[in-house]
Amino acid sequence: MEIDQAAIIANWRDLSARHAGGAVAAVVKADAYGLGAALVAPALFAAGCRHFFTAHLGEALALRPLIPGAMLAVLGGLGPAPGADVIEAFVHHDLVPVLGTFAEITTFAAAAGRLGRRLPAILHIDTGMARLGLDDAELDRLAQAPEPLQNLDLRFVMTHLVAAETAEDPLNAAQRQRFAQACARLPPVKRSLANSSGIFLGPAFASDLARAGAALYGINPTPHAANPMRLACRLLARVLQVRDVPAGAPVGYNATWRAARPSRIATLGIGYADGWPFRLAGRGSAFFDGAPVPLVGRVSMDLTTYDITDHPGIGPGSWLELIGQAMPPERIAALLDTSPYEILTGLGARIARVVLPAAAL
Repeated sequence: MEIDQAAIIANWRDLSARHAGGAVAAVVKADAYGLGAALVAPALFAAGCRHFFTAHLGEALALRPLIPGAMLAVLGGLGPAPGADVIEAFVHHDLVPVLGTFAEITTFAAAAGRLGRRLPAILHIDTGMARLGLDDAELDRLAQAPEPLQNLDLRFVMTHLVAAETAEDPLNAAQRQRFAQACARLPPVKRSLANSSGIFLGPAFASDLARAGAALYGINPTPHAANPMRLACRLLARVLQVRDVPAGAPVGYNATWRAARPSRIATLGIGYADGWPFRLAGRGSAFFDGAPVPLVGRVSMDLTTYDITDHPGIGPGSWLELIGQAMPPERIAALLDTSPYEILTGLGARIARVVLPAAAL
């Protein structure tokens, strides 16, 4: 898979220009949405990005040496009943937990008290997602007993939008109002509101820090309109073998596909163990020189077969494009009734990531 660092940086700069309220953070969880966080985060850091988010502590620990001095926050926070080793990891490596329960707040505040210094943290308010964050009851509790916050250096208070990709959804305005009401009950702190799609909701959703994820990698943040972002990756797979099969011959497991004519079949070295979806059987296409090449038969663990009868230029060693401008993640996701996020994050470690350097930027 080719990773286009220039496209990622260009996307971040475009999102930063659109978000007039403040900075734009890079969300690099799930190995930078499957592209490779160790390849993405340093390039963004070199371009000027100074705020990063991961989902888990382990992800942040792996990235910390690569982006020294940047704010590196963990969306999953401390987790339930964190041990001393977890607290130590956050403190020693200058990581910022996103605290979403009263228990997390008091635990981290107590650690700060023992150390005799305020520790950095982000406060998460749930305004409608019902996943992580302080709900109404816990926000009431914190508002009535805010003393633990005195031990914390709150960098931001944040919430997460439920339906920002649908601009007309009334949930967006409702969440913005709930967030403003919640912030009014807390000490003055910088705010973080918009995700990738939220940046496109306009100035009313601007804040001190937006958190861009999928849009950085080229997934459309405005799915009901043309994609304003640059696709930042291209997935290629190599032809291992080509064989001729007669009309009526089966290809692949359980003979789910039979040749309707004498056909040439190319076997590619990629399968569902690499994250190439099993359910693409009979639906997907690769591309060669801009022309579609149909996937035939089942996707197996390590191999996938394509009908190259109409493509005499394809032979052993040829590369077919599985994800690219002609077949972006959104199009593959539509074939499978899933999310383009799943397509990218599912790509496995056996797929080599090759960097296209962003030297010009």
